[in-house]
Amino acid sequence: MRALAWLVLAATLVLWSGNWIVARAVRDEIAPGFATAGRLALVVALLAPFCARRLVARLRHLTAAEWRPLLALGFFGGGLHLALQWLGLHYTTATSATLYLSTAPVFILLLARALLGEPIGALQWAGVAVSFCGVALIGTQGKLAPVSFNVGDALALASMAMWAAYTVLLRLRRDDLDTPAFLALLCLMGLAWTTPWVAWEVWAGAKVALSPAGAAAVCYSAIGSLLLAYAGWSYVVTRLGAARAGATMHLMPAISVVLAAVFLGEAPHWFHFAGIALILAGVALSTRFKGASAASSR
Repeated sequence: MRALAWLVLAATLVLWSGNWIVARAVRDEIAPGFATAGRLALVVALLAPFCARRLVARLRHLTAAEWRPLLALGFFGGGLHLALQWLGLHYTTATSATLYLSTAPVFILLLARALLGEPIGALQWAGVAVSFCGVALIGTQGKLAPVSFNVGDALALASMAMWAAYTVLLRLRRDDLDTPAFLALLCLMGLAWTTPWVAWEVWAGAKVALSPAGAAAVCYSAIGSLLLAYAGWSYVVTRLGAARAGATMHLMPAISVVLAAVFLGEAPHWFHFAGIALILAGVALSTRFKGASAASSR
């Protein structure tokens, strides 16, 4: 059974990494907001038969204190972060964008301080600084000149910051919705938040018609990188533990670089390797000494 858990974990990481590759591959086939809305609508349609009645009944009894974190979760994790990711991949390579996945722990650290008041010690601040040196190296393609920072890299970073905010805000949940109902509600709120974006795309004449490639990408994003990966992650965490499973997420940039090279023909450059090394070093410094730093800050 443990071997099966590791196989499921590997498949989950590949499915999540593949979403960035797919988004880059179909960037000219479908507008990012429309692709995100399509993904969310498909997930809702698939989940509705299993949880719609239960979700409607429970929503009637949610209090204001329960609604507030849910609305924030819907904004940060419901889909806008994915739309930023897909938009960013119009302007930067999948190789560069996916390396920013490893910045998530740094953003979580910073946002936990801002939103939850968790202390950050000197060593953690040092780790943040080292990580963002790696970000700068990748974003400027090794030139370390602010004017060369790619807008696509900035959007990819914004996407990871939103995902980090979602992760931190999960700690504030007060509702008792089960996983399918919560996921369906999250997608419904995501649809509400992305509707203005889609309306702007329609007004601006962006490509909102579904080509075969665009439709396939939306289906992959909804079924592969959301439903199947989410189920796989839940399975893995219960069998291997959250800490062990969470540590493997740092493999995703490496997986994504390989997938980008195979399917997109993107060859990594020296600044990709140097940048990810700095990011991972900063993450290790921030998390390894978290307890000691927090204690010294008291």
